Amino acid sequence: MVAIALPTSRPFIPREERLRSAVDAHYDVVWRFLRRMGVGEALAEDAVQQVLLVFARKLDSVEPEAERSFLLGTALRVAADFRKQHARLREVSDESLLSGEPSLAPDADVELDRRRARRVLDEILEKLPGELRVVFVMCDLEELTMSEVAQGLGIPAGTVASRLRRARETFGELAAETRRRLGEGGAP
Repeated sequence: MVAIALPTSRPFIPREERLRSAVDAHYDVVWRFLRRMGVGEALAEDAVQQVLLVFARKLDSVEPEAERSFLLGTALRVAADFRKQHARLREVSDESLLSGEPSLAPDADVELDRRRARRVLDEILEKLPGELRVVFVMCDLEELTMSEVAQGLGIPAGTVASRLRRARETFGELAAETRRRLGEGGAP
């Protein structure tokens, strides 16, 4: 007699619970990815909401193990849309409204260093060609596997590998150039 292996089924998880779990697990990753793809800080929350709405609509067709790559692939398209739609908008804040409130921020020197480092990273990432930047951010900064990136972007794994190699080389060259410029007293 031949034994037939039946497919194992995944445990049923209610939609709302799965959606909440995915949001809790991936919200910060999607927000950082959108920022690194050029979405302004003031618009990043709205862009994340757009990504999550797409995810919620397609939840049943996304395998649980592919959620992160699906979310980042969607975020890539949302970032492109946001950059186009909001290219002409300019954020203006009214600091006088906040001047009387106590600060909840960390030490000013620490925060200043973080912002400078983030700004330098953003400047270097902006100089990377788009196709290289996406793969670099997804693999090296968000720590997705190359197969997850390939699946999320809908490109072959070999293409991901070659773009990642070129992105790392280019990033290294740009970082070295930036270090030299900053060492010579250039502005960050």
